[in-house]
Amino acid sequence: MQSIFGTDGIRGRFNKEITYSLAYKVGYALGSTLNKKSPILIGRDTRISGDILLQAITQGINESGKKFINIGICPTPAIPFLIKKENLSSGIMISASHNPPEYNGIKIFDNNGQKITKYFENKIQKLIEDTNQNISVPTKVIPLDTNKDLMDIYIKSLIQTMGGENLSGLKIILDTCYGSATTCAKKIFQSLGADVRVINNSKNGLKINMNCGSTNLEPLKKALRESPADMGFSFDGDADRVIGIDSKGNVLDGDHILFLWGRELMEQKILTNNLIISTQMANLGFENAWNKLGGILYRTDVGDKYVHDAIKEKRAVLGGEQSGHILSKINNFSGDGILTALQISKYCKKKKINLNDWLKSSFVPFPQKLTNINLDFNINKLNPKTKILIDKTIENFQAIYSNNCRVYIRPSGTEPVIRVLVEAKNHKKVKSLSSKITDKLFSEINKIIN
Repeated sequence: MQSIFGTDGIRGRFNKEITYSLAYKVGYALGSTLNKKSPILIGRDTRISGDILLQAITQGINESGKKFINIGICPTPAIPFLIKKENLSSGIMISASHNPPEYNGIKIFDNNGQKITKYFENKIQKLIEDTNQNISVPTKVIPLDTNKDLMDIYIKSLIQTMGGENLSGLKIILDTCYGSATTCAKKIFQSLGADVRVINNSKNGLKINMNCGSTNLEPLKKALRESPADMGFSFDGDADRVIGIDSKGNVLDGDHILFLWGRELMEQKILTNNLIISTQMANLGFENAWNKLGGILYRTDVGDKYVHDAIKEKRAVLGGEQSGHILSKINNFSGDGILTALQISKYCKKKKINLNDWLKSSFVPFPQKLTNINLDFNINKLNPKTKILIDKTIENFQAIYSNNCRVYIRPSGTEPVIRVLVEAKNHKKVKSLSSKITDKLFSEINKIIN
């Protein structure tokens, strides 16, 4: 059986790759694997399929003899924080993050609030493979009690990360993208004194990530034009990512967040070896500018778990992804979009600088073009020989690298596509190189498959 785990837990379309039966088996396997007797914490985002998957997972956990606590709709980072805080045995977040509403997923955390290791994934996979029965969907979904006190503890913890600073005098617009951030983002910013306006703020699982949020910034840019503010922040479906927009509509992505936040930590002399951890997607302009400051940028494969592993290995205090998934020491390196937005806002207030001016002091990004090559097959399900040939072909195309040009190609961990990133100092070069590489790569892959 092909591994059910991708780059960030289990993910797929509901009732296709992610079924009631699979979710039940995950709950059962996790409960059967744990030695600790304390409950398993479960949360979800707003997706319609979240309720039925919650029912399946909790049924499996009950069958394994373990207990669970349902926190209801919450940001993903609430789960790892509360596992540690309340000394729980494990945690599950039912979410497909930034993916469209028809997708869902299962993210599993260990008793330290870390995403589970490959070894742990393999144990769960083996138990699932050994469970032959196919569990049918019950005719009626039984509502589960929700523990609201735990959510309050998480909210208070975010406010405490401000160290007594407030956000009075700042006008901020938030796009909560009909997802997890709808539960608490407005409340947190308002309690810190900010003048807050929120868009896409209903818990609507049919609209989650649809033309809004961190993957579509147009609604936030429009809101800033219509109702000027100091800054805006756009979250993804489970609120572990955030992208900022300044008062003029300029984008503060994960690279800029890392550069600006990292520079502050460098000046405070608390950045280990002036090191920032990011991924192969990080902009070359960011890397060059950070090197000029005397910093080191260490690149990992794409995925926050790889960033997290490198942070631990190299004892770094800050890392993240261009997508706005930022890991900091403040909350034990759990990506939290609301926490990141609070820190950016806090720096602007403390430095008495607006985000537009602060962003101007960041690096100048190289032009980048990210193209998706759509496949009509899942690359991870190919036979090993074919997959090796495709991997070798990708390696050959990816060999272009210099201070002024870079190509990075990777199969998506969640969708049947190959992502081709090309960046260079020159817009024309990016465009021509991107077209040339995607056309040739598509042709080569078709030859291998056919």
